[in-house]
Amino acid sequence: MRRAGLLSALVAVCTAATAADYSGPLFDAHLHYNDEACTHDTPAPGCPHPIADVLERMQKSGVRAIVANSRPNDGTTALATAREQTRAAGVTVVPFVRLYRNRADYNSWFQDPTIVEMVSAELARGTPAGPYRGLGEFHLYDSANANGPVAKQLMALAEAKDLAILAHVDDVAIDLLMANTPSKGQKMRLIWAHTGIGGTPATRVDALLARYPKLMGELSYRPGLTCVDGQLCPEWRALLLKYPDRFMIGSDTWVNQRWQYYGELMQGYRTWLGGLPADVAQRIAWDNGAKLFGLATPTP
Repeated sequence: MRRAGLLSALVAVCTAATAADYSGPLFDAHLHYNDEACTHDTPAPGCPHPIADVLERMQKSGVRAIVANSRPNDGTTALATAREQTRAAGVTVVPFVRLYRNRADYNSWFQDPTIVEMVSAELARGTPAGPYRGLGEFHLYDSANANGPVAKQLMALAEAKDLAILAHVDDVAIDLLMANTPSKGQKMRLIWAHTGIGGTPATRVDALLARYPKLMGELSYRPGLTCVDGQLCPEWRALLLKYPDRFMIGSDTWVNQRWQYYGELMQGYRTWLGGLPADVAQRIAWDNGAKLFGLATPTP
């Protein structure tokens, strides 16, 4: 029996390693179009990655929808305004309000009441691509700041308005943020950027997914995600198979180098997605993000 079990495990590993890459649509659930990439209405070098360039990169990679959030929000507005170009590229823009007007806001947003004013103004304004669908990405370098007055206010606001949250935080802050919602996290659609960039153990991620039914894990920069030949490490493969409806992929184009290697980033996802059962790969690559924001499956 033990030999048969070992043989089955070996076959599974070999099958994953030799599987064809995933070839379906991708939903990029963590994309920035920051002012380093383009200060809009400014020619090069102020705009090294104009809209035509970034959309071409998405199109070549088979990315058919994006969660757009930018510092400042001008980048997201520019993508949402370029409706003819995004339509031609086959890319749907899901706009989020980012909490940062500049780099100084990274370290103080959670206690700055002017951030609430900015968020409220953006939500009231909306975008040419439709209303904002979420808030973030935001960072908490100290998890205790999840209890800052503005952090508490915005978490409650997000749940009340059915807005998703994109948060770059540790596992302790996940619990704190969820506690600051009316439902105590049971109704909060929180996308955990990087699913614990500090290396939160897979067992802890498992426990948080079990505790919060609408918590989603985004997998860019995730330490320990892939092992041999770009395939998933065993503990992460098991976790994705256990929760096939709870993970998404993202580019995190926070610096221009990530734009320059956008195709390689997406190809890396296609490689390990190809090692999963086809239905699971489709969910993580596209369906989970599309379901979260009510998007139809694109035609090939």
